[in-house]
Amino acid sequence: MSKATLGISCFYHDAAAALVVDGNIVAAAQEERFTRVKADPSFPVNAISYCLEEGGIEAADLDSVVFYDKPMLTFDRLVGTYMETAPRGLSSWLEAAPEWSARKLRLESVIRRALGYDGKVLYVPHHLAHAASAYLPSPFDEAAILTVDGVGEWATATLGVGEADEVQVTDEMHFPDSIGLLYSAFTYFCGFKVNSGEYKLMGLAPYGRPVYAGVIRRNMIRERDDGSVELNLDFFGYLDGLEMITGRFADLFGGPRRMPEARITRREMDIARSIQVITEDVVLRMARELHRKTGLSKLCLAGGVALNCVANGRILREGPFERLWIQPAAGDAGGALGAALAVQFGWHGCRRPASEALDRQRGSYLGPAFSTDEVVAYLDGLGVEYTVLPEDERAVTVARAIAAGGVVGFLSGRMEFGPRALGARSILGDPRRADTQSVMNLKIKYRESFRPFAPSVLAERCRDYFDLDAESPYMLLVAPVREDRRVVQDDDPGDDLIMKVNRKRSDIPSVTHVDYSARVQTVHKETNPVYHAVLTEFEKMTGCAVVVNTSFNVRGEPIVCTPADAYLCFMRTEMDYLYMEGVWLAKTDQPVLEGDTDWRAQFQLD
Repeated sequence: MSKATLGISCFYHDAAAALVVDGNIVAAAQEERFTRVKADPSFPVNAISYCLEEGGIEAADLDSVVFYDKPMLTFDRLVGTYMETAPRGLSSWLEAAPEWSARKLRLESVIRRALGYDGKVLYVPHHLAHAASAYLPSPFDEAAILTVDGVGEWATATLGVGEADEVQVTDEMHFPDSIGLLYSAFTYFCGFKVNSGEYKLMGLAPYGRPVYAGVIRRNMIRERDDGSVELNLDFFGYLDGLEMITGRFADLFGGPRRMPEARITRREMDIARSIQVITEDVVLRMARELHRKTGLSKLCLAGGVALNCVANGRILREGPFERLWIQPAAGDAGGALGAALAVQFGWHGCRRPASEALDRQRGSYLGPAFSTDEVVAYLDGLGVEYTVLPEDERAVTVARAIAAGGVVGFLSGRMEFGPRALGARSILGDPRRADTQSVMNLKIKYRESFRPFAPSVLAERCRDYFDLDAESPYMLLVAPVREDRRVVQDDDPGDDLIMKVNRKRSDIPSVTHVDYSARVQTVHKETNPVYHAVLTEFEKMTGCAVVVNTSFNVRGEPIVCTPADAYLCFMRTEMDYLYMEGVWLAKTDQPVLEGDTDWRAQFQLD
């Protein structure tokens, strides 16, 4: 008899839902994509509705609904911490208490009421959900498992093992000692938003020098050989919930934190590099300890820190494991999927399906898709000009526009699950142009100019461009650009960030970071034949098998989901073309979008 499980994550950040039936991942999506509220933590009613519709089932047909956390354990940690830090944490506790009494401690009734569901409601420990999401969709039949994040209940990092259909967590590091919270504290100090700006800190790090690493190690953190850490809590305020850092933190770095939108200085560049190096070292030690304990040759990763693709690249290059697999939705959203998988295999006794192509996650294309007819119907309702391309002209048309220097919004197939655009909801550009990075950042993404873009490369041509001897379909590995493609820099632009960004560093300059690295996505015909065809045609025209791929959104907004989201984003930016399921639009043919003349004025960029 078929078994269906719905996994849910919510009420913290990045809410999501996932549907797994008989061990097969049917659908998964983040709530933010439907509500258009970035990292929306609310109960994922829209994501749930989509998952059930995609699976063709009603809530009453579910065998179980599972939450990715044990709220009572989290509540125990919060109460204990507030009591320990009283009275400092009183105001924070008074702010949090209504949320806990109204929803988090009444989660089962919230779920039943929202779904009209009277079946089993189960709970999976936070890091077990991460571990299940790391191993069970992977292509491996046996692997070591490492999960690292801020905190889930009491755990901040775990070591574990996956074998056949089972996942076991063997060791835990506990709150308040957390490499994830340490990294978030520095994210906050450098002026970025906690739980969403950590990747900005990672992108800034290569512009700096690790000159503060010694200061951090002497004052803030004790690192052990097994990868565990002990933090000096005199520098951190997250125990009482008032602020990420204390005054001593600012004193250590010569002044207050950078305010959001303020100019980025040499200090922030060097701080970013210093904490990035420390984070990489800690995670690498954890991986080595896990290998020592298990002796296994394969490693699976999840948890928010597993989105640090620079650290992942070091594990691949310097660690003891032969192969890695990283959950593409490694953060809290992926917890919904991991919880559903853990229950399917641990409770319902399902068997893992055979690995498809690269793994069991099918490219992470698990969200909604739209037909050409649906796109046409939407555009006809707007009364705008478009062309429906014949199938044999679609990839050629997109590739030709990119080769001519155009920037193309690209909506094709099922939306990606996770924070990375993987060629289903992407903005594409020419990597050969030195100005593509700054143009796309400032005129399309409306974000900080230093932020690097990722290359999508034909999987079969990856080694011609990057020193990467592995698949990277989820854009979660950073690798060096091949030395024979680099351009040697003889002069030093000093602390001028714009000058550093605009320098030509290789023959694919817009995807080559300041340290000659790139966050690589290998594109595979088996999982995304449409996107693979675009890259194939681009290579035929230009001799280059790489395109720039960035997420289809502007700063502060989630990645687009629907044709309506895509069209609005296209019209509010300086993209040149929009491709949606075979439908082609040129910006020059479109009417002026009323009421948005001051769109760019709200973004003050570095």
